[in-house]
Amino acid sequence: MENIKRKDFIRKSCLTGFCLCGFGALALPGALKEAPVSEPGETENENNMQKQWLQALLSNISEKLDDTEKRKILKSCSKAHYDQLDMDKNLKTFGNDLESLLQFLEKEWNWKIDYNKSKKTILVNENKNHCVCPLAGNLNASALSALCYCSEGFAEQMFSTVTGANVHATVVSSIHRGGATCIYKIEL
Repeated sequence: MENIKRKDFIRKSCLTGFCLCGFGALALPGALKEAPVSEPGETENENNMQKQWLQALLSNISEKLDDTEKRKILKSCSKAHYDQLDMDKNLKTFGNDLESLLQFLEKEWNWKIDYNKSKKTILVNENKNHCVCPLAGNLNASALSALCYCSEGFAEQMFSTVTGANVHATVVSSIHRGGATCIYKIEL
């Protein structure tokens, strides 16, 4: 199997500026098409409107739906981000070698991994003291705990791709739910 370096993986998966691991800001200069020239203040107003719209949506979801419905809606939203990053293609590097992916995450991203083969579970600790979600930095914290369900969906897709089987992911702890770090439980 080809040895992929973290920098190369990040470049491939994060050229769009969004990434599960929060490294979207490392996209290569010139890799993205230049944005059309806007009138002064136009882009800022547009970004502000998008932020307010997303904030209102997530606040309503958080306030009006139970956890089962929130999870169902937001997990399905993760597909857009997963596809945008072309994750299926990027994860092909690991083939069906789960242990190679886990070693990569530990060594290159400094994640803490606890893989229990007999119980078929993985605890994934992002080992960061901040939320790495590309949307979180733009939103008021009151709506962000529901957004963690999107991360569950992304993790399910990522680990399902590498294992070749359906997996179930659950956020055990998150920054926006009072945790020190974000931790996921992956059930194989």
